[in-house]
Amino acid sequence: MRTTLSLYEDVSKLLRREIRRSGSSLKAAVSHFLRLGLMASGKRQNKPFIVRPGALGLPRGLSYDNVEELIKTLEGESHK
Repeated sequence: MRTTLSLYEDVSKLLRREIRRSGSSLKAAVSHFLRLGLMASGKRQNKPFIVRPGALGLPRGLSYDNVEELIKTLEGESHK
């Protein structure tokens, strides 16, 4: 297939560098990297990691009303 392709300058520089390095033709290099990119984009994405919080609550008889007393009860007198 014959087509005209406009490339960004940075992509063009990278492509020319790869052609010099590998000795391949422009057609072969463009086809190779397009194939790689298209195959990678078709790969299945991992499902997002979802955190589902659970209510931890406090032990019976404790509340957040007096935080200093709560800390003292949970950590002991030497909590400083």
